[in-house]
Amino acid sequence: MTEHTKVDHSTDNLDEILPVTAGPTVLERSKPRSANMASNKVECNACPVLCQITEGRTGACDRWGNVDGVLTRLDPVVFMRRLPEESTDVPGQEYALQETDTGDELFVSGVASGTTYPDYKPAPFIVSSKLDGVDMVTVVTEGIFSYCSFKIKIDTDRYLGPEQANIRHKGEIVGHVTTAEYGSQMLSLGGVHHLTGGSKKEGRITCDVMMALGNKEAVELTIDGGAQLVVQAGKAPIVDGVEEKRMRVGCGSAAIGIFAKQWFGHTDEVVVVDDHITGVLTEHQAGKCLDMKSSGIKMKGRKSTPGRYFQVANPGNGWGGTDISDPLAIIEGFDPEVAWPGLRLLITSTTGEHAEYFELDDTLTPQRKPIPEPLQKTVDRIGENCEPSLASVLFLGGAGGSLRAGVTENPIWLTNSIKKALVNVTCGGAPAYIWAGGGITVMVDVLRMPDNSFGYVPTPAIVAPIEFSMTREDYERLGGHMADVLPIQEVLKQAKYRVINWVDPSSPWPLGQKPVLG
Repeated sequence: MTEHTKVDHSTDNLDEILPVTAGPTVLERSKPRSANMASNKVECNACPVLCQITEGRTGACDRWGNVDGVLTRLDPVVFMRRLPEESTDVPGQEYALQETDTGDELFVSGVASGTTYPDYKPAPFIVSSKLDGVDMVTVVTEGIFSYCSFKIKIDTDRYLGPEQANIRHKGEIVGHVTTAEYGSQMLSLGGVHHLTGGSKKEGRITCDVMMALGNKEAVELTIDGGAQLVVQAGKAPIVDGVEEKRMRVGCGSAAIGIFAKQWFGHTDEVVVVDDHITGVLTEHQAGKCLDMKSSGIKMKGRKSTPGRYFQVANPGNGWGGTDISDPLAIIEGFDPEVAWPGLRLLITSTTGEHAEYFELDDTLTPQRKPIPEPLQKTVDRIGENCEPSLASVLFLGGAGGSLRAGVTENPIWLTNSIKKALVNVTCGGAPAYIWAGGGITVMVDVLRMPDNSFGYVPTPAIVAPIEFSMTREDYERLGGHMADVLPIQEVLKQAKYRVINWVDPSSPWPLGQKPVLG
């Protein structure tokens, strides 16, 4: 990422990235040239940096350039094509418009659309189209987000680091560990305090990390007092150099309940090791319901309800997300008044990646034995029920009043219309969850968005696509910029664009879906 402002950013291949269809994406004269600015420059007002750009070059963000004295958005705006039923076309692949295409099968995304900044003007595209005979309007823009972050869900029971621990990239703090969820560890990266509240280097590196994550690239992270990670949306996370394979089937107690009947008759005791809740079959209610005889096992840790133990070991990268490599380390022994020689004991982890079988000798000491075939089948079934370990990346951002001004002269009407489910909000066409409460706080899965949806401005801030879709009647009612509405067929004639197939066929078509409200 470039680190400069108000500089000429040379691009030798500028001619190659100029419009391949009629007209530039956004054609906008800069404000009057200041007295101390050279005659061959334009001042870009697409963000607060105000780069002065020489003809044939780009600004610091590489998104805007000086084309024949005109400030121009260089990348083609992304149109998304609704796939016909039973289509075999590849999602996300480039598509060449045919003569039979009417334009109503297209959705104008905010990707590369341009921005409303400095916010006195309507959105770059306000597009009318039809859906099943209904007149629709979509307002399209690239939002400049300082108040934004990425929430990372990592499917693993490995210990990544203490809650609230700092997360670093290239030595700079870019986020923190947040509360773990069932079967997953959670990270929060970015945010306004890292972007603008620290040093310039911290802000720049935070912006680097955020843009890479949003654009589905791999990012290396280090957690203070914890693990080193490689995280990429939709890919298995790499923890301390080891690629994760499985997300646990459940906690130790849940695993006991799920597989108790399958263990019954093949073993006398089962311990499922888990950093959260370690389960013991004969003490668990599932074992009681099966009328299993007590084994007399004595567990370390803090006993919760029957058959459930907390804190049997410290968190770590061993069995069940603990720090143990020997499963007998969490067993204190067996009650000689209850246990018996020959007692059969299976110990397994919540993913089935670790499992060992023991039988008690005459001194009630566990002796390792090969796992019997019926028990091996149950261990394999635990693994079969574990989903693949993935990293999920969700963008979370607040759409401020300035962005809303590009939709309507009275921004509160837009907010109220969203809350009333009259306006659907998407990001790059992907369904966005709207948080409850004031404002427009959106959250979206980046895997559902087109590739390279995110950009930046060197203030620094993240640039992300956002679209507002509604009926034409509702748009007029909320005080929309009706004079700037263009039929989608006219936009196709004027704009530099590219068309891709709908990225995520499982997502509803933006013009037909209802808002996902908090």
